[in-house]
Amino acid sequence: MTEEPAAPSTAEPAPEAEKVRDAFAGLQATYNDGCTTPGNCEYFLGRVLDELNSLDKAMETDPQGPGHFKEPLAWIVELRAELGDDSSFENLKKHQDLLTGTRDKINTWMQGHPEDYR
Repeated sequence: MTEEPAAPSTAEPAPEAEKVRDAFAGLQATYNDGCTTPGNCEYFLGRVLDELNSLDKAMETDPQGPGHFKEPLAWIVELRAELGDDSSFENLKKHQDLLTGTRDKINTWMQGHPEDYR
C-alpha cells in the first residue's frame, strides 16, 4: 500500500520577525531627524518610540535569546514604565529626554556589539 503525498499547505507562512540589524538601522535613522525642524517634533518622537518598539520585538525573538540583549531590553522596559499607556505627543514631549536618552544608550550598547547589526 502506497501513501499519497500530503497536499501542499495553503496556509501563509508566519511572518518572520524583523532582524535586530534591520530594526537597529531604523533606530539609527532617527539621528537624521529631531524636534528642531518646525512642525516635525510630533513625527520624530513617535518615530523614535516606534523604532524602539520594533527593536524590542526583534531582540526578544532573536535566536540568541533576550538574555543577550538584557541591558537594552531593560532600558526599553524603564521607558515604557515611565510613559505608561500614553503615547500622545504631549506625553512623548514631556519624556523627550528619556526617549532620546534610551535611543542613545542602546546605540552605544549596539556599537559595542557589532556582530548584532552587521
